[in-house]
Amino acid sequence: MNEVSPAGEPLIRLRGITKEYTRGGETLRVLENLDLDVARGSFEALMGPSGSGKSTLLNLLAGLDAPTQGTVEVDGKRIDQMSEGKLASWRSNHVGFVFQSYNLLPVLTAVENVELPLLLTPVASSERRKRAETALRVVGLTDRMGHYPRQLSGGQEQRVAIARAIVNDPLLIVADEPTGDLDRASADDILRLLETLNRDLGKTIVIVTHDPAAAERARITHHLDKGKLRA
Repeated sequence: MNEVSPAGEPLIRLRGITKEYTRGGETLRVLENLDLDVARGSFEALMGPSGSGKSTLLNLLAGLDAPTQGTVEVDGKRIDQMSEGKLASWRSNHVGFVFQSYNLLPVLTAVENVELPLLLTPVASSERRKRAETALRVVGLTDRMGHYPRQLSGGQEQRVAIARAIVNDPLLIVADEPTGDLDRASADDILRLLETLNRDLGKTIVIVTHDPAAAERARITHHLDKGKLRA
């Protein structure tokens, strides 16, 4: 596996990142003085033991959390300096999220679930539906658009979640344990889909995973241990 950063300017640039939480009067340091570059168009994995800071790091670079110290720059913008409102707008326009739990609404069909992120944008309803159908075609679910989550397999539900993540044509896709609830065959299907999105559509993808098979699909794997990147 290639451990050299792919050609291209960094899409993500983190410098001096420290993240602390206060619980019960105690300060817990999750990340400590961390630097990280993610190249535009790369597919990168974050690995490490539970509690090493993987998900926290993913949340920081996706604008779901802010560092205690340090800077987070994505596509030339300092997202750590944005207001909550501006950051929410930035996320809805530039980041696609995929999680271990699919987070699909059971009362909505596949295509209606995929449309959800576009409700936060000025896109017209007819265009929303068109984009949602296109995203479902990309993930291979043309024949499941009208199905409800209960009528889908776990692998198909995750494909719907990925379609929802790409419907706004994001700069960045972040995925937290995207294969964690799937059997090996379904997990491999999802990993192949992520590879296709990276290779054919040029999406920058960062995943958190415990699965070595998932990490092998990435171009670069970063290992975290006790809040620090390990060489």
